[in-house]
Order: sequence, then C-alpha cells, then structure tokens
Amino acid sequence: MNEILWRPQRGQIDASRMNALRRRINVRFGLALDDYPALHRWSVEQRAAFWQTLSEHFKVRWHSRAAQVLEEPGAMHEARWFTGATLNYAEHLLQRRDEQPALVSINEDGQRQVLSFRQLAQHVAGLQRALEELGIGAGDRVAAMMPNRWETVVGFLACASLGAVWSSASPEFGGAGLIDRFGQIEPKLLIACAAYQYAGKTLDQVQKIDALVAALPSLEHLLVVPCAAKDIAAEAFTGVPTSLWSDFYQASGTPRFASLDFDHPLYILYSSGTTGLPKCIVHRAGGVLLQHLKEHGLHCDLKADEGLFYYTTCGWMMWNWLVSGLALGARLVLYDGSPFHPAPQRLFDLIDAERINVFGTSAKYLAAIEQAGVEPAHSHRLDSLRMMLSTGSPLSPHSYDYVYAKVKAEVCLASMSGGTDIVSCFVLGNPLLPVRRGEIQCRGLGMDVQVWNAQGQPVVDEKGELVCTRSFPSMPLGFWGDADGSRYRAAYFSQFDGVWAQGDYAEACAEGGLVIHGRSDAVLNPGGVRIGTAEIYRQVEKVDEVLESIAIGQAWQGDVRVVLFVRLRDGLSLDEGLSLRIRQVIRQYTTPRHVPAVIAQVTDLPRTLSGKLVELAVREVVHGRAVNNTDALANPESLAQFADRAELR
Repeated sequence: MNEILWRPQRGQIDASRMNALRRRINVRFGLALDDYPALHRWSVEQRAAFWQTLSEHFKVRWHSRAAQVLEEPGAMHEARWFTGATLNYAEHLLQRRDEQPALVSINEDGQRQVLSFRQLAQHVAGLQRALEELGIGAGDRVAAMMPNRWETVVGFLACASLGAVWSSASPEFGGAGLIDRFGQIEPKLLIACAAYQYAGKTLDQVQKIDALVAALPSLEHLLVVPCAAKDIAAEAFTGVPTSLWSDFYQASGTPRFASLDFDHPLYILYSSGTTGLPKCIVHRAGGVLLQHLKEHGLHCDLKADEGLFYYTTCGWMMWNWLVSGLALGARLVLYDGSPFHPAPQRLFDLIDAERINVFGTSAKYLAAIEQAGVEPAHSHRLDSLRMMLSTGSPLSPHSYDYVYAKVKAEVCLASMSGGTDIVSCFVLGNPLLPVRRGEIQCRGLGMDVQVWNAQGQPVVDEKGELVCTRSFPSMPLGFWGDADGSRYRAAYFSQFDGVWAQGDYAEACAEGGLVIHGRSDAVLNPGGVRIGTAEIYRQVEKVDEVLESIAIGQAWQGDVRVVLFVRLRDGLSLDEGLSLRIRQVIRQYTTPRHVPAVIAQVTDLPRTLSGKLVELAVREVVHGRAVNNTDALANPESLAQFADRAELR
C-alpha cells in the first residue's frame, strides 16, 4: 500500500460537485451510495441512467431530446448514445455574457489580453458571420496552425457554433507534418499565425504557410493572425485569397447555434504519426461535451470564476480539454511560449499573478523544474492553487515527493491518463479521495476501466493491459477516411475481441488507484518477462547525475536485452562507476531482469511535439530500420546518436 500524501478535508468533500451528484443519484433512484467506489460501480452498471443524470446535473441545453439514451445492438464499437438528440457544443461554452474574464491570453514577452464572457461571445458572433459569408457550414473542415492564444479559441467556437469541423496543430510542426495531417481532411479554410515566439526567438511562418497552401488543393481561403509579425500584410501570402484577422470580421452581436446531432463531428485530432501517417481521429460533439463536463466539473471540482490553466500547444488534446472549462464558467488562462522563459519559475509566477486554481502540466515539466532547483514553496505564495494536474507520461513517485515537499503540501496532485483517442481520461483525479504516492487516484465515472492479463482476465496488483470493457459517449466516431471502420476496429478492438484496449501497460491497485507503467508497444521482454519502461525510469530518476533516460529492447542472440540511454547533467561523462550505480539502483528497487545489459550516454532524447519520449523511434534506429515520420518529432536530429553504436554491435 502506497503512502498517503494528501487527504481532502471533510468540508471540501461535502462542498464538492461530486458529492452533490452522489446525493442527487441517491435521492432520485432510492439508493445509498456512500463512497466513491459505490458511485463508480453504479455509474458503469447503470451507464444510461448515469449519463442522463449527469446531463441534467450540468443543465445540458438539448435542442431536441434523445429518443433513447443508449442503444447497444452488439459489439462495443456499435453503441449509440443519445439517439435523436440535438445540441450545440459551443452554446454551452458561451452561456455567460457578463463582464467577468473568460480568457486571459498571455504571451512569452508578458503581453496580456483579456476577453470577458460578453466580449468572447461578440467575437464569436462576428467571426461566425464572416465564416458564413465564405460559405463555411456544417461538415466543412477548418484547419488551424496556431499557438495557444485567444484568437484560436474564438476560431474554434465560431466553427463549432456552425457545425464546421475544427482541426488544429501547433506552428512548431514542420511543413511535412502539417501536410500529413491537414492533407488527409481536405480543409476549406486555413487559419494560421504569421510568426510566433518561443524561448526569446521570433519564428517566421510565411514560407511554411505558402508551402502548406500549395499542398492543400481543397483550400478556398487563408485567414492570417499576425501574432508576432506585427507588420505583416495579406499580400505576403500566395496561392489563395487571404485576409488578416483584424480585417476579417467585426466583434459584435449575438452568436447563433446550429442544431446538430449528438454525433456530429466536433473536431479531428491526430495520433503522433511516429510509425506512419497520423491517424485522423474524429470526435463527436455530444460525447466530448458530456465527458468534459464530468471531468472538469466532478473530477476537478471546477467552479465558475475559478482560474484553469494547462500548459499545452494547440496540437495536443489538452488544449481541446482546456477550452471546455468555459462550459463551467471558468476563467481560462492561456500561455503562448516557453515554460522556462525567461526563467524556470515562469509558470509559477503565472499561478500567483493570475490566481490560478487548477494548474495542469506534464510529468516531464515537473521533473525538469526539480532538476533546475525550483522550489516554489519558498519563492511563491500559491495560495490560490488547490489542484495540480499532470499527464503526457507516467508521473514518478519521486515527482510526487517533490511536489509535496517543494511546491505545496496542501494541494491535490492528480495524475491523469487517457489520450487523444478519447480526448479525455480513463483514470484521473478525485476531490473525494486521498492522493497516494505514485498512484493515479481513480477510474473515471462511467468508465469500466480494468487491467487484464494476456488471457483477458481482470487482475489487481498485477501488471497487464488497460482496457475499458463497456461503451462510453466520448468514444470517437472513427478515423477520417476509414469508410468501413476497419482501421478503427483494428486500432482499439483487436487485442481483446470487442473490448477497448488503450495500449497502456498498467496496474490496478487494491485500494482503487492505478499505476501506468508505460506504453504497451514499448514494453521490454527480456527472457519472456514483460517490463514497462516507466518501471526503469522511476529508478533512474533517483540518480542525481541523470537528467532523463530512455529504454528499449534490442534483439540479441535469440532473445531481447535491455538497453538504457542516459542524458547526463552538463559536463558529466558516463564512466564505469556511474554505470554501476545506475544498475545497482535499478536492481535494488526492481528485479535483476530490469537491469540494462548496456548503458550508453547521449546528449538528447527524441520526443514528440507534446513532449512524450519516443521509444519506438529509438528502437527502429538501433535495429537499422527507417523511422517513417520524423517530422512528428520535436527534435528528429537526436536520432542520429542511436545509429550504429559500437557498444550495441
């Protein structure tokens, strides 16, 4: 049993939205659900009643009500939710029309812009009219290459209000990566920034935009947001009619909201694309709305006027997740730039300056600020902060220790895991439950999440595959261009027939929490024993000289051996003494099979643009195989270090 690091106070539990929903369900259905495990069990056994009650609890604005909440004619992927219901996602995010701040948009250079809820609605209304004049309507795709700014939110909500299908990527993507994504969905309009700032540099995007426009024959118009290119003119771009953001619309009036099916496509997100063309994952408006209301409102206990922040680009699903906080009346704090500029404590400065209540980041960021010696508990007030969220990769037990010792003792640290596949979470935080060291607090309500062994049997305190055994509303509609659904079914339902397998190697704990040990396709298999890469990373983090590491399995003499690559602190070199200490730490806290046969030093590790380590790309290079899509990487040049190494021959 892992150590408890934080407990909610009785008053926090009683005042939570989660507790209010529990009481509502007890009264309505004559039940006596007295704790979270009982509430969760009911929510998966009575899914139709749960999701219907949730929609009432959060006052979903149906244009027409469902003839049936849940139809399950056969396989899990055939389930239909809220058949016949119509609604509009954007309407729920634009309910408020008062003068309180809705968006606080901050650039790396400190420039700050605020839009009230009234102003946000006026901007959406003005852009909506301009889009209609271009002929943009329900089902048309709108692509955006934008940083995390207020204009991006306005663009998305204007599209969603009309039923146009949004798809965004970060300007950090290379040209080929953007074409690989947007080229598949044939957008009618491209919204793009002319330049952006990162780490003190201004990065011009004009040539990239021209190349992208030339590669997208479906485009009819280009809408340019100057961002860091203050003096840009529409004439700087070629290929299609072009407008500048400030000339394109007038912010005024009231937005209208098209009545759309529950299953109407809201947006298209993309898989990382490190093993081929990215999968274009189509998400349904109604399912996203309900799932995000649940996660923000119940699992984060987000209230109106609270400050919500997530450090994310517009190419990561956490941007989509963040924006839905508007449906709870929250104030979104948007940040465009490096989290370490001009100093490593930059984001903690934001927490105090903007009174952020719920702060989201990645496990990589928490490890990086610890290595940088940042101790916000001693340098910042953080009195507004009540919840810290972490996702993107498993959060190590050591990072839990760091947060409670050096950041804030009285905070709910909620590690989360889900994915772009469902644009939400399978397992996440909970205001009713304690935080245990190294564990994600709970399974999400309405999500029948289990860990299965190779025989398809549920296991506890044993590693296996993370699965969800029953349908849920935010399952994707499918993949764009996958007419018969075969690629979609192969991606999620082929490992265990008819059951969603997420591709995470996980462990369900007896107390109800979960631990993610890494991606299943990166699992190491020496001597036939499965080892999650995160199991090794958690131990290597204890070695002060090592900044980060990546582990792969190398085919060797008819078996697989573990190879560990390490990035050390500046000025250090890997010698026999340090290699021995790394091996000793791994052996002491795991098993002899976890101990790498080879440890090698590198100066950089490959990551996706959202910061995730890419074990598969390293494995391919080590084995002399081509990496299909290096444009999906933030630092593809790092792969050269792993090729044809003497110690691996």
